[in-house]
Amino acid sequence: LFLIDRQLAQFMRSLQDFDVLPLPQFNWAAMLGNPLIREQHVYNPEDQSRLAAERIATFNPEQRSAFNQILHAIDNRSGQSFFLHGPGGTGKTYIYNTLCYHLRGQGRIVLCVASSGIAALLLMGGRTSHSTFRVPILIHESSLCSITKNSDLGELI
Repeated sequence: LFLIDRQLAQFMRSLQDFDVLPLPQFNWAAMLGNPLIREQHVYNPEDQSRLAAERIATFNPEQRSAFNQILHAIDNRSGQSFFLHGPGGTGKTYIYNTLCYHLRGQGRIVLCVASSGIAALLLMGGRTSHSTFRVPILIHESSLCSITKNSDLGELI
């Protein structure tokens, strides 16, 4: 029943909405924790740090500069946004993935998202932004993402 209730929560519903099923008697959520956060901690920090160090050693000066500036903004919680621009093959995805390795090596959670499925495949653990953040495919002026503050996804973000 607990698992059914969790699935219903993704659609803004619960077992309480249906009179035919009893409610779970045990608070499994407290015991199991947030599955989305648990999923983000499957990365081995030592492996991630090693991969980051190997990649950082191969950076050219421009890549190293971009990496350091982005990392500085993250470490200082500046809230800055960065846009890496360049022709194909110049190492933009390489920098993104190295940042992910580096931050996951520190035990941090990194959500890698892209606007298309093909782009998401190039990112380590990548997913599309519309599936990660529940952005409607067909949008209009009153469209909203369906993320609630107390949901598993809300807690993850």
